[in-house]
Amino acid sequence: MPSRYLDISMPLLAGMPSFPGDPEFASAPVRRIARGDPYNLSQLTLGTHTGTHVDPPRHFDDRGLPTDRLDLDLLNGPCGVVRARADHGTLGPRELAGLPKGLERVLLRTSNSERWSRALEFFPEFDCLSLEGARFLRERGVRLVGIDALSVESDPSGRFPVHHELLSHGTVIVEGLLLAEAAEGRYELSCLPLRLRDGDGGPARAALRRQDDETPSPS
Repeated sequence: MPSRYLDISMPLLAGMPSFPGDPEFASAPVRRIARGDPYNLSQLTLGTHTGTHVDPPRHFDDRGLPTDRLDLDLLNGPCGVVRARADHGTLGPRELAGLPKGLERVLLRTSNSERWSRALEFFPEFDCLSLEGARFLRERGVRLVGIDALSVESDPSGRFPVHHELLSHGTVIVEGLLLAEAAEGRYELSCLPLRLRDGDGGPARAALRRQDDETPSPS
């Protein structure tokens, strides 16, 4: 029987994409049955923003909520997958004008997903939100923004206004989603970041289920 869940999280493996300057993922064997050990055990090295992950307010504010204190009700529940075509790489109010009303959780599927479906590697020119786009979503009542990029914004200045706009107003960010097989529509989102005490980020497993219980199909 096919699974009712569509896994939209990035697999953790050597050589996986990482944001420039972030720790790269590594897995090293510690115990191996093939070497005569009674069980298999590995040591992992990763950053708090490796692969699919949640950005809590603590990411940009020392006084903000950390990963382990986020409201799990916010990270799990009805959501909408929205196909968005970026104008010159950014999504602003015009590109998001067709957003269905009443959505508290929005996952943005851009051309990034198709690129990742061909090769799971980092590319510096990725589709992302503009500051105006972030403000548009927040003013529409969106409390969770997910995107198929390792960052919700591209900001060479290092000021990260999009992150500040969302996180400072209580809108949580989920980055590194794989949405190539997620057709536009309404789903139930399941997203659980690691319970890192005072965490500034949390690697997460994320999955979608159609609200009508049908298995999501590629568009």
